[in-house]
Amino acid sequence: MAELGLQDELTGLAARRSFIATVRRQVTLANEHQLVLGLLVIDIDGFALINSAYGFEFGDAVLRHVAEQLRKVTRKRDYVARIGDNRFALLLTQLMNQGHAELAAQKVQRLLDLPFERGGQRLRIAVTVGAALCPGHATESEHLLRVAERYLHEARQRGLRLLFPPEQIELETLSEFWDIEIELGGASHRGELQMHYQPKLSLRDLRPVGAEALMRWQHRSRGMVPPSLFIPIAEKTGQIKPLTLWAMNTALRHASEWHHPAGSVSVAVNVPAEMVAQHDLPDLVENALSLWGKPHVQLVLEITERSLVADPKHSFKILSSIRDMGVKISIDDFGTGYSCLAYFKDMQVDELKIDRSFVANLLTDRAAADITNLIIDLAHRFQLSVVAEGIEDMPTLEALSAVQCDVAQGYLFGKAMRSERFDQWLQQVGTHWSADGTAGVE
Repeated sequence: MAELGLQDELTGLAARRSFIATVRRQVTLANEHQLVLGLLVIDIDGFALINSAYGFEFGDAVLRHVAEQLRKVTRKRDYVARIGDNRFALLLTQLMNQGHAELAAQKVQRLLDLPFERGGQRLRIAVTVGAALCPGHATESEHLLRVAERYLHEARQRGLRLLFPPEQIELETLSEFWDIEIELGGASHRGELQMHYQPKLSLRDLRPVGAEALMRWQHRSRGMVPPSLFIPIAEKTGQIKPLTLWAMNTALRHASEWHHPAGSVSVAVNVPAEMVAQHDLPDLVENALSLWGKPHVQLVLEITERSLVADPKHSFKILSSIRDMGVKISIDDFGTGYSCLAYFKDMQVDELKIDRSFVANLLTDRAAADITNLIIDLAHRFQLSVVAEGIEDMPTLEALSAVQCDVAQGYLFGKAMRSERFDQWLQQVGTHWSADGTAGVE
């Protein structure tokens, strides 16, 4: 079995992490022996629309078809990989000049120009290609892929199917976060990723009920890298899925070790929008539960409203199968995205989280207060629980309690903390609660 992260399961091609290592080796050899490398980055045009119009199984078949056509172009000394959701890369070694790389790109486009058929559906696949040469456009491995991806983007902006950079390119315009991108894939293996947990309490009696799991990255040279930086990079480069699986498994393992005097505890894990509609998500959740699930631990998956927009019927089907396992579904940042009353009729969720922007302005902004009250009332009408995040003071807590919000989360109770520290907090705060959830005698 290939090492996790080295091979793409769907297409059988090399995955991004493995491909980047190959690029490093080949660039070193090219510089030492004065060889020419060509790198093609290939993006399927309109892939999100393909998934939406034809379904995700058809989309997977398209990805496998593109992978097969790329194999036909690849010589024995070349390398091909899937480096993102609908993005592939082809490393051409020992070229004579740029013309050879252009011929390879044109052959890829010709092969894909033939109609693709499956299950009675017929589609003509179009791709956009960005390219770069070593040493012509970059002499360091960390720049070569970035140059090709940059000119893929520019080709799309200009309506071109293929674009090479000019002979002289300003490398300082490349992303300053390249090291984040290439090192993120191995961060968990190096022990740099951590899960922190922010407490959640019942607003009815301030009993601890669980925590939200939040990922942190302690980079060996940058220090603590904020999720606002590395999560978008992970989503862009196709690394968000393995990170989410690591988070789910780690959170369940940690929660199984906590000692809660009141008994049961929940742990909430964020799931990115693109994973919600993937047909293998229920299997991945089931595998995590089989490894780390405990009867006293309630797994909650937090999703965003935009997860449901592209194909609500399909997403609700996925979420329904997950809820059948006893997992609860929570909609995060509710009220800031695509809130629609029509969703509530078929919505396969258990909880709404009021966005912190409403909570922060609850006492000073009448509109924020009205929206908060409306969300709570609407949720309760559909038997959904409501969580308010971002609570930082007692007046806000009291205001939320007065309108019968169910669960509270925020700095007033504690910042996100390491698992062992959260376990201590849980025991300390939970000592006033007996195993049946009632207040004990001090």
